[in-house]
Amino acid sequence: MKTLWSRRRPVLLKDVALESVLFKRRAAQGFAIIVLALLVLIARYGWLQVIEHSSLSTAAEQNRIKSRPLPPSRGLIYDRNGVLLAENVLEYRLEIVPEQAGDVMATVAAITAVIRIDPEDLERFGQLRQSQRRFHSLPIKFHLSEEEVARFAVNRYRFPGVEVVPYLKRFYPLGADLGHVIGYVGRIGTEDRERLDDPRYSATTHIGKTGIERYYEDRLLGQVGYEQVETNAEGRALRVLGRVAPKPGQNLYLALDARLQQAAIAAFEGRPGVAVAIDPNNGEVLCMVSQPSFDPNWFVNGISRQNYTDLLAASRRPLFDRTLLGGYEPGSTIKPFIAMAGLELGVRTPSDTVFSTGEFHLPGQAKGYRDWKKGGHGRIDLHESLAQSVNTYYYQLANDLGIDRLSSYLAGFGFGQATGIDLNGEAVGVLPSRAWKQARYGKAWYPGETVISGIGQGYWVVTPIQLAAALATLAGNGIHHRPHLLRATQASFDAVIVPVPALAQGAPLIGNATHLAAVHDGMVAVMHGPTGTARRVGANAPYQIAGKSGTAQRVTSAKRSASGNLNAPESFRNQALFMAYAPAAQPTIAVVVVVEHGESGSRAAGPIARHILDVYLLGAAAPPWVSPVPASAASAPLAPAAEVKPIAEPAR
Repeated sequence: MKTLWSRRRPVLLKDVALESVLFKRRAAQGFAIIVLALLVLIARYGWLQVIEHSSLSTAAEQNRIKSRPLPPSRGLIYDRNGVLLAENVLEYRLEIVPEQAGDVMATVAAITAVIRIDPEDLERFGQLRQSQRRFHSLPIKFHLSEEEVARFAVNRYRFPGVEVVPYLKRFYPLGADLGHVIGYVGRIGTEDRERLDDPRYSATTHIGKTGIERYYEDRLLGQVGYEQVETNAEGRALRVLGRVAPKPGQNLYLALDARLQQAAIAAFEGRPGVAVAIDPNNGEVLCMVSQPSFDPNWFVNGISRQNYTDLLAASRRPLFDRTLLGGYEPGSTIKPFIAMAGLELGVRTPSDTVFSTGEFHLPGQAKGYRDWKKGGHGRIDLHESLAQSVNTYYYQLANDLGIDRLSSYLAGFGFGQATGIDLNGEAVGVLPSRAWKQARYGKAWYPGETVISGIGQGYWVVTPIQLAAALATLAGNGIHHRPHLLRATQASFDAVIVPVPALAQGAPLIGNATHLAAVHDGMVAVMHGPTGTARRVGANAPYQIAGKSGTAQRVTSAKRSASGNLNAPESFRNQALFMAYAPAAQPTIAVVVVVEHGESGSRAAGPIARHILDVYLLGAAAPPWVSPVPASAASAPLAPAAEVKPIAEPAR
């Protein structure tokens, strides 16, 4: 560009040739950039359409088609006669998908104007939001009434990401009658989510928490299904494209007899205690009562704080399962097993006698161990030692055996160890021994402790299920069967009911049939002999019973006397135990009953045991010494009496 000067100012003249060169150069650069951009675009387009076509088309399809898990229906639970113990009923719940709901808390606040949502529901929903992803559907309210469902349906358009979802709710028809045994399902909480790594729970909101529901969770749960749903841009379902049906959980048939269970509960008449019945021929548990109990339906969708507080505060602890966790001194119910130890280990013969003066003394000791009968029973053999429950006989026998041989032999009956029943959380009790005391207290064992162990006192602790299993072994000719509740399974409603294979059994614990017959005859004499301590319980029975009563002291006699003995506070009163099996010649049921603070085994626990035997063997009403069943209990549905078996209960 040239510059020309004039008088006033310089004048610039364009250099056309130079500008033409610059323009062409810039045009070429721009064109190159455009071509390069087009090439990049074409390459990217080719990459997406050719190389990434498969994955991107799948992703696009996933945006259009959602895979929705379908929860399986939980398996049902029946008793041995087909009485329904746990079922599924149709209910409705309200669910929110946070990702689709926008401002979740504003949505929740708006919902509360339509449907009442309790503070506890809001708290649980908040906990779920913290542990779940935003695209998961989270329940905020269970058990919607028909009115609430209709009210929400009218306002549905106002709440994106909120749906009323049908579901199957667990329901227990017999309520508290089987609260401890069947247990209950509850909502899957944060702790459950942390330990669960199973895709089967992707569509499930509940899990077995206690009892059979927990132990057989894997059988009852089933397999999750899937549903392919086409959705619009807002994520709302338009139509179902495909479906893989969920597989329901197995139906379980238990050995329990609902009719026997309810009859046993009625016989307790509100008193706290335990009853366990086992078939000695196979270990099937026919009856398992822990009183008081609780209604498991309260826990299914979350128990209210008030109800839970009331249960925890109850003085008789309804949440405590006495059958598995209750620890009791066996008292005189241990005597048949001590007698068997003396016979089998060669320390006694059935004809050997001991002279009872009313007090037993160890050599060189002034302290005496008293018999329950003042002045003693005179000369007593094994038969009468059981019939009259003579303490002196068992003081002497335990001392002659020694604690080491005694504990070693009784361990074969399962004392001091878990029975292995198909329930969680079983206690093991205490089988007194020199090694146990050393490990527990770091102290030596004393001869006097051996003496009182012979009558089920001292360090002894048994659980009712342990005592019932041991009695069933004795009634079953010394053959031990692991106690169990599951009897059969069914894969689906139209499938065949498959019995559970028989559990392995050990070698007979009793080697000499004569020894077994001697103990057996002594226990029959308890119920039917002229000197039997429980002859009133066995009176007029159309079948023969073998039994033993037991009474375990809770406080010293001096302390009881100071408080007025029978007028003593309930916490001072003795535990009453009773055990029996029948028919004595060929037992089909062994029963153990414990009545807390019942004072006398034969008076408090014996009639309950007899009632259980009568109902099982005869289908009879309560015997005359048992008060009439309350109307509320009598009107409850009872299972058929078929295949019911009696249970042995602890004695005095």
